[in-house]
Amino acid sequence: MSLRDSLGRVATDLRVSLTDRCNLRCSYCMPAEGLAWLPREEILTDDEVVRLVRIAVTRLGVNEVRLTGGEPTVRPRLVDIVARLADLRPRPQLSMTTNGTSLVRMAPALRAAGLDRVNVSLDTLRNDRYLALTHRDRLGDAQAGLAAAAATGMAPVKVNAVLVRGVNDDEAASLLRWCLQRGYFLRFIEQMPLDPQHSWDRGAMVTGAEILARLRSEFTLSLLPGRGSAPAELFTVDGGWGTVGVIGSVTAPFCAACDRVRLTADGQVRSCLFAREETDLRTPMRAGADDAQLAALWARAVRGKRAGHGIDGPAFVQPARPMSAIGG
Repeated sequence: MSLRDSLGRVATDLRVSLTDRCNLRCSYCMPAEGLAWLPREEILTDDEVVRLVRIAVTRLGVNEVRLTGGEPTVRPRLVDIVARLADLRPRPQLSMTTNGTSLVRMAPALRAAGLDRVNVSLDTLRNDRYLALTHRDRLGDAQAGLAAAAATGMAPVKVNAVLVRGVNDDEAASLLRWCLQRGYFLRFIEQMPLDPQHSWDRGAMVTGAEILARLRSEFTLSLLPGRGSAPAELFTVDGGWGTVGVIGSVTAPFCAACDRVRLTADGQVRSCLFAREETDLRTPMRAGADDAQLAALWARAVRGKRAGHGIDGPAFVQPARPMSAIGG
């Protein structure tokens, strides 16, 4: 059995949200006062997370697992969860998307437990802008976390950046230069309609084309062929070893080659980041469903995956859950 949809796409990359909570308040993700968190009894337990990932890996063909949030490092016993997932056979590739503020403390233990790599969200190099974007004075912690991850041997260490018009959209080149100097791989991501306020404005979004134009004013970029199912278009920089990626989820969607599926912190399967439908695995699991039954439910959920997210279509409706509750 595999996670094959009706269009022949096969999901092998599982994004597992461990929590909807976060220690930052990024303006494009959640309001400064935070959100109403999921009740703790609705969150999957450690055993339930491991069981569902095991089913995905051993029965459904998943070979990459990315831990997300919210902010995954606020999840209790995160290191133990990583170790248990690394013990699965066949062993999946394990990565994590994080804001990096806890990595100075946690990176060595996470690496020892089996975490292969990290993506760290970092949108600015200026303290005042970081504070304005996140409502927390943690830029130094995030930068130190990146260095700590690299020091453990996690590779590649990637940086995810969202440019917000009128806030940090003049930092594309400086962010790239900073990452190249430190051996990090930078990926710019278009701001997506996943904010809880539902105030996203396509016209205010900094597009992938704009980002490339700003980079090309200071660097020579050459497109790398063979993108496959990767979300980012990759470019070499000035003919050297370094690369930069642009994820144009809105203006240049990669839906036709998408190989992702998501599991929310409360045990719901989402076949697309922008899906408005979910399939509940937590309730049948807690009611006694066996692994085969859960795998069948999961496969059925993916079979109904839509052809694309349809953001530019007149019928597009933003999903009710914000990004922090879905998991990147």
